[in-house]
Amino acid sequence: MRIVVFHPEPSVAADWLRALRGRLPQADVYPHSDSHDKVADYGANYGVGWLPPPDFFRSHSRLAAFFCTGAGVEHILADGHVPAGLPIVRLEDAGMGKQMADYCIFETLRWMLNRDVYDARQREGRWCPLPIETHQHWPIGVFGLGQLGRQIAGAFTSLGFPVNGYARQAQSRQGMVCYADSGGAGDFAAFLAATRVLVIAAPLTAATKDRFDRASLSMLRTSSYVINVARGALLVDEALIELLDAGHIAGAALDVFREEPLPRSHPFWNHPRVRITPHVAAVTLVDTSAAQIADKILELERGAPITGLVDRSRGY
Repeated sequence: MRIVVFHPEPSVAADWLRALRGRLPQADVYPHSDSHDKVADYGANYGVGWLPPPDFFRSHSRLAAFFCTGAGVEHILADGHVPAGLPIVRLEDAGMGKQMADYCIFETLRWMLNRDVYDARQREGRWCPLPIETHQHWPIGVFGLGQLGRQIAGAFTSLGFPVNGYARQAQSRQGMVCYADSGGAGDFAAFLAATRVLVIAAPLTAATKDRFDRASLSMLRTSSYVINVARGALLVDEALIELLDAGHIAGAALDVFREEPLPRSHPFWNHPRVRITPHVAAVTLVDTSAAQIADKILELERGAPITGLVDRSRGY
């Protein structure tokens, strides 16, 4: 069994090679940079990687499957060099769900407890208590109820927040009102109207790109908040800024952007109601993820079905 690995950061690629070799000692695990020594024989059986270069799939035309080392796969599906029939497998959580939940809870509590206001008043030397609001005043809306979105929603539920979820198909989950495109508790507008903190956690697809434009964001209740831990292209930047400036949206915590790194000239950097982090809400844990990928490779070798296969018609 041969497994070819690519990652644009050499140190991370080395971590993946180490982890996969430890999990699959019977396999020949090698970096894409060494491919010229292998292709002359019979090439790789499986590919593992992130943002592979154009020659990756040309060099390995007989792959049985490609494992993406992240939850998002839009960059793979947009790569015209990927063979049409090649199975693409995405990571399923692998430790990212808890990280995202922690990120979203932290940002929400910071708003709910007026920590930014108190920080400013401390610098001003002002002693000025503010009214207290309970969790019930802060309904959470999680857009996207996949592996990661469900964990975010569950974490908020466990803390006593009212939680609304939105998905393509209706779901039934304890402690959460589930809205859906079809068969749910209501429509998209009702989901937004019921939400004070919008958490965007859905994959980037043709159906979700630019989903949160001015019309959509205006459906949120006044003095609402937005957290984006999905992909930048789900959110229209100009619309968010316009509604922040108008006061309809009170704040935003953004971890993902249309262009990364975020250009220094972008107005998000200096907007007083926007908090920025550099795509760190959920980082891939190499050892945990390598264990998941190794288990799935062994299942495929046994001819068994696996989960995490990407449906190209849906985009995830």
